[in-house]
Amino acid sequence: MSVNDPIADMLTRIRNAIMAEKTVVSMPNSKMKVEIARILKEEGFIDSYEVVEGESAAFMNLKITLKYVGERRERSSVLSGLERISRPGRRIYTRKQDIPWVLSGLGVAIVSTPKGLMTGQRARQLNVGGELICKVW
Repeated sequence: MSVNDPIADMLTRIRNAIMAEKTVVSMPNSKMKVEIARILKEEGFIDSYEVVEGESAAFMNLKITLKYVGERRERSSVLSGLERISRPGRRIYTRKQDIPWVLSGLGVAIVSTPKGLMTGQRARQLNVGGELICKVW
């Protein structure tokens, strides 16, 4: 199946896995998805991620282990929301001073800059702007 927006597909798979209370979600691999997973891991939104071989040697999958808090019946996800900002049909670019704060700093804006994919806070520190990929809280 062909996907027009692989980043939105990744976020939707994670959102659906959280709603179904799954611990692991798998998706096709790409460099951008691995970088987003790295940022989510560094910020404490997911437990871990790894790139594993798919059904054939030519295809690799990204496997993300989701993070939950609480005991069995009161268990809730650390991730409460994911929102895609820039889409293939409408790219959203921002300057350093215009990078949005997500929930007054409780969430993270992921920005694609000339220096790579990073959080909005890190982009402000390095004085770079770029394309707003998504918001996570």
